[in-house]
Amino acid sequence: MLYLASQSPRRRQLLEQIGVAFTPIDVDVPEQREPGELPLHYVSRVARDKARAGMAGLPPDALVLSADTEVVLDDEVFGKPADAADAAAMLRRLSGRTHETISVVWAVQGARAESATSVSRVRFAALSDADIAAYVASGEPFGRAGAYAIQGLGATLIEHLEGSYTGVMGLPVFETARLLRRFDPA
Repeated sequence: MLYLASQSPRRRQLLEQIGVAFTPIDVDVPEQREPGELPLHYVSRVARDKARAGMAGLPPDALVLSADTEVVLDDEVFGKPADAADAAAMLRRLSGRTHETISVVWAVQGARAESATSVSRVRFAALSDADIAAYVASGEPFGRAGAYAIQGLGATLIEHLEGSYTGVMGLPVFETARLLRRFDPA
């Protein structure tokens, strides 16, 4: 039995898209970057912590899948915006620049734990203040790392993507499918 340690509707949708049966479970893990912690290590640690937290109370043979996705610009991790002003500030910083989106997926079953990583490069178009205000007013930036959703209106802000579209969404499908096959090759 596969458990998804995430309440993200996008992660659920992507697993369903590739025909993976799962049960979603709630986990509450602090998402705080340690001083000096590299962005990739931070994203991996949070995803691993979610998987381990998801193991609590499950049968020993349960397989728990978790993920974390963050936007990184100039070594700064852009989490989810706190409010409209924070969302606008993030979008202003991303405007006309290329950033990385890091997604790390962990699968944990008993003592076995393996991960897969996807790093994508996303270039934003130059955005006017009006562009930013309209996008923030749409409500889409909230609850999303970096204050945008590539699968929604946010696609209109993106000039170029190098990497995984689904990784930018929050669950790199190719890497996730390969990871799951390592646990159940059937």
